[in-house]
Amino acid sequence: MSKEIKMYGIANCDTVKKARVWMEKNGVNYVFHDYKKSGITEDKLEEWLLQVDLETLLNKRGTTFRALPDIIKDNINETSAIKLMKDNPSMIKRPVIEGGSELIVGYSQAEFSALK
Repeated sequence: MSKEIKMYGIANCDTVKKARVWMEKNGVNYVFHDYKKSGITEDKLEEWLLQVDLETLLNKRGTTFRALPDIIKDNINETSAIKLMKDNPSMIKRPVIEGGSELIVGYSQAEFSALK
């Protein structure tokens, strides 16, 4: 039996929409977790950070991160980033895919192909 694939993201995010279309076109069954609606736990974020580094997971290009005061942005560490991402899920790069051999962060057809 194959491991369940879970996609985390925000339903109206263009990158998540693109990833969902790719999954459906390629017959990859997955469960979708909208962390804008359902939230995300600090434990889950800590688990992900054991698999990828903070630079991979934290979305510094989004408006939510850019709107932070410079003192916060300049002094960000894993602990403060986890709190920020939990409180503001838009600050998590999207999508995050669990269930393959490794955690996939972002849209990557090559990495998604390994899920089939």
